[in-house]
Amino acid sequence: MQVGGHAPLVPTAFGVFHYPPNGVPPRNAPPVLAKLISVGMPASVQSVLSEGFTSPVRDVLWGHVYLTPELEALTASAPFMRLHRILQLGPVHQTYPGATHTRASHSIGVYHLGRRLLRNLAGLGAESWITREGAMSFLCACLLHDLGHFPYTHSLKELPLLPHESLTGDVILKEPVKSLVAKCGADPGFTAAIIDVARNAGCGNRDELHFYRKLLSGCLDPDKLDYLSRDAKYCGVPYGMQDVDFVLSRLIPNRERGVDMDSRLIPGVEAILFAKYLMYRTVYWHRNVRACTSMIKKALLQALESGEIVGDELYGLDDQSLFALLMKKTGLAESVWNGKLYSVVAELSYEDEKHSVLKDIGKRLAYEERLAGKFRSAGVPLEPSDVIIDLPEPVSFETDLFVRDENRGFAESTSAFKNETLNSFVRTLYTVRIFVNPDFREKVETIPPLCDIL
Repeated sequence: MQVGGHAPLVPTAFGVFHYPPNGVPPRNAPPVLAKLISVGMPASVQSVLSEGFTSPVRDVLWGHVYLTPELEALTASAPFMRLHRILQLGPVHQTYPGATHTRASHSIGVYHLGRRLLRNLAGLGAESWITREGAMSFLCACLLHDLGHFPYTHSLKELPLLPHESLTGDVILKEPVKSLVAKCGADPGFTAAIIDVARNAGCGNRDELHFYRKLLSGCLDPDKLDYLSRDAKYCGVPYGMQDVDFVLSRLIPNRERGVDMDSRLIPGVEAILFAKYLMYRTVYWHRNVRACTSMIKKALLQALESGEIVGDELYGLDDQSLFALLMKKTGLAESVWNGKLYSVVAELSYEDEKHSVLKDIGKRLAYEERLAGKFRSAGVPLEPSDVIIDLPEPVSFETDLFVRDENRGFAESTSAFKNETLNSFVRTLYTVRIFVNPDFREKVETIPPLCDIL
C-alpha cells in the first residue's frame, strides 16, 4: 500500500512497517519481515502467513492471537458462535470447577499454534511444496476444525451418528462459512478435506492435502498442544502444561510424514505423552466425569433406540439445547443437570478376553438389564435404568514420529517410552465401572455375593 510519496505500508501481526525502497530492512523489523524485505517481499507463503494479521484476540493461554479481518469474520459467524456455548470438557467442571472454557477458545488456540507451526516449517523448506491458498486453507481448518463437534465432550462419540469431522466439512461447505472461508484466500473444499479425511474429491494437490492432514492430526499437532495446556490451566492441575515454544522450534518439515524431529525433542515428546496419560487418569476419566458421561450416553442411546429422538435432532446442538431435548425424554439427564450422579459400586481392570463384548455400546444395554435382574433376585429392586456399565472410549498414544538424527522411529529411538510403556498406559487407564442409582447404593453394597454377581 503506497501512501503519498512514502514507502509502502506493510501491515503485519507485529504492527505496520514501511517497506524500504532500498530493500534494506528497518532496524525494528521482526526477523520474518526482515527476511521478506531482503528478498524483495515476494508473494510467498511466508508473506501470506505474516501480512495483514491486524485483529488481535486476547487469549488466556497464548496472549495476543492475531487474525486477519477475514478470519475474524469467521469467528463472528453463527456456526462458530455455537462453539462458545459448548464446554471443552463437558461435565469436568462438576469436579474441577474452573473447567468452564469452551470449544471456541480452544479453536482459536489451535489456529494460533497452527499458524506458528506452519510459519516455522515454511521457513525450513516446506514452502517449496505448499501454496498460498493451501496455507490459508490450513489456517481455516485449524480455526474451524470443531465446527461440527457434538456438545457435552465425547458423550456422543460411540452413538450411531455421523462423525463430527464429517459434520464439520458439511458446515464449511454451506453458507455463510463457505463464502467467509473463500474471502480468507482459502479453498472451502480443500479446508473441509483437511479436517474430514473421507472427503477427497476435487481437493487440488493431494500431496499438499496429505501434508496438512498430518500437521492437524498427529503426535505433535496444534490440537493436542493446545488442549493439554489449556485443560490443565483451567482445571488447575500441573501436569498438562507443555513447552510449546521448544516443541515448535525442533520440528522439521517432511512432505510425507508432516513433521520429523531431532533427538533433542525426545524429552519434550515424552512429557506430552505422559501429560496425556495423567490428564486422562485424573481429569478426563475421573470417576465422577465417567458417571456424567455414561448417564448422558445411556439416556441418548435409549432415546435413539426407542425412536423418541432421531439422529438428525442431535446435530447442531450446544450443551444447553442438548439438555433441553433430553430432559423431555429421560430422568437421567435431569439427574446430571442437578448433580445427582450415579455411584460407583465396582471397578474392574479391563481384560480383553472377559470384557471385549462391552466395547459394543448396544450390547452393554443388554448386560445392564441382566445385571439389574440379578440385583432384583438378590433383594435390591433395581430397574435397568438404575444400572450403568461404563467402558471408556478408545484412546491411543501416537508416536508415529521419525527422529531424523537417529534415523529411526520414536519407538525405536533412545526414548524411554517404548511401545510396552505406552501399552501399559492404556491398560492402566481402561477400567470397567459399574454405576448404580445413588438411592440404591447402600443396599447394593451390603449384598454378600456382589462380586459373584459382577
